[in-house]
Amino acid sequence: MAKSINYGQLMHKALRQLMADVLSQVARDGLPGAHHFFIKFDTTHPGVDMNPSLKARYPREMTIVLQEWFQDLAVMKDRFSVTLSFGNMPESLVVPFEAIKTFVDPSVEFGLRFDAHEDDTDIEDESEGAADETTGPEKSGETPKRGDGSQVVSLDQWRKH
Repeated sequence: MAKSINYGQLMHKALRQLMADVLSQVARDGLPGAHHFFIKFDTTHPGVDMNPSLKARYPREMTIVLQEWFQDLAVMKDRFSVTLSFGNMPESLVVPFEAIKTFVDPSVEFGLRFDAHEDDTDIEDESEGAADETTGPEKSGETPKRGDGSQVVSLDQWRKH
């Protein structure tokens, strides 16, 4: 029996499912309106599949943009694949959701950042893997305000240090 509930790990799992659901909708219906995505991922993560020449250019991490031209977007349980243009050459990529570091839709000021040490299995340190909005919480402890009147809530005060 676990010593405590690992909320950080559960939150990451839920947020990765959110990404999968969004990408599935886009694969099925296309990008609506001005929506577009910046997806940064770890190119060294197991399961990332990309052309060796791209891997040489991006040995650690890569940011892709799903906006004007992409094709063959397919979403599986634990990864997605897509064909993008690099120098007017189509290249297929396979990216496991676990490899993703950030997922941002700047058209609606939405972003997720996944900490590198989220996969730690130390049950006592349940908050290590908590996700932060890339557009949001400042480390100052104040709750920043967004231009649309909504607030981004910082979870930092509940994190173990």
